[in-house]
Amino acid sequence: MLFVCLALVLPAGADTYPSRPITVIVPFAAGGPSDAMMRTLAEHMKQTLGQAVLVENVTGAGGSIGVGRAVRSKPDGYTVSFGHLGTHVANGAVYRLGYDLVADLEPVVLLPSNPMIIVSRNNIPAKSLAEFLAWLKAQPGAASAGTAGNGSGSHIAGLYFEQVTGIKLQYVPYRGTGPAMNDLIGGQIDLIVDQTSNAINQVRAGAIRAYAVTDDKRLDGAPEIPTTDEAGLPGFHMTLWSGMWLPKGTDHEIVARLNAAAVAALDDPGVQKQLKNLGLQLPPADQLAPEALGTLQKSEIAKWWPMIKAAGVSPE
Repeated sequence: MLFVCLALVLPAGADTYPSRPITVIVPFAAGGPSDAMMRTLAEHMKQTLGQAVLVENVTGAGGSIGVGRAVRSKPDGYTVSFGHLGTHVANGAVYRLGYDLVADLEPVVLLPSNPMIIVSRNNIPAKSLAEFLAWLKAQPGAASAGTAGNGSGSHIAGLYFEQVTGIKLQYVPYRGTGPAMNDLIGGQIDLIVDQTSNAINQVRAGAIRAYAVTDDKRLDGAPEIPTTDEAGLPGFHMTLWSGMWLPKGTDHEIVARLNAAAVAALDDPGVQKQLKNLGLQLPPADQLAPEALGTLQKSEIAKWWPMIKAAGVSPE
């Protein structure tokens, strides 16, 4: 009888997790940088977990719809929230979410990050960042800047750019930076302060022009692009980190198993090569525990919320 009673209080399903496919909700359009990263990781994670890891793209409201779906799902480890600085930090200062980004989510693992990159359509005459800043200042109306929606990483980067340069931008929101990039290539918008992973292949192909990366060191995969410090905008640094979360209340053993699968993927040389080709930077080994993601998320909320609120950012 004692054994039966103990069995009743053990976490249901934790010992057999996972016994069916896992769904990772990516709150952005398919084909964008977040989607590409998660699909690369999912392909390896299924080998460790012994179950399919499916990516579901749920767009809208700067990613808050997709995150909300994950928050409200059953805390059994089968619905995972993927996101980044925009969805799991900035959105709390922009939207009335109906959920708390810290209290209602369980951190799983910090994922690769990338600096932003300042890029423009090709037919803008500027060839350097200094020339581009001069061109922006000379515009009779604010230049058009694509974003993945209010509060997205590209929008935060644009606000930060405005704050550092004093140049005003006219934001054009999209349902992801993938669609925004298509319009930049087509010359329908002027610029994006974009994730490197979304822009680098188009830069390499000569479809758009790159001016600088928002880091203090050059990219291994594109060493010809200067840093903002080198290009004349010192201190304009911003890294868009990503992560995975589960609904609050998920058993810690399930969190640990999902964390271990993600860490194994990040440790695989083939996966590392794919991620680095996207311009992504792998997280340090000592930052891969769930607690490290939780600490980072809280510190970033303290850093970015005041700027976003001061800018009066509101939902589209």
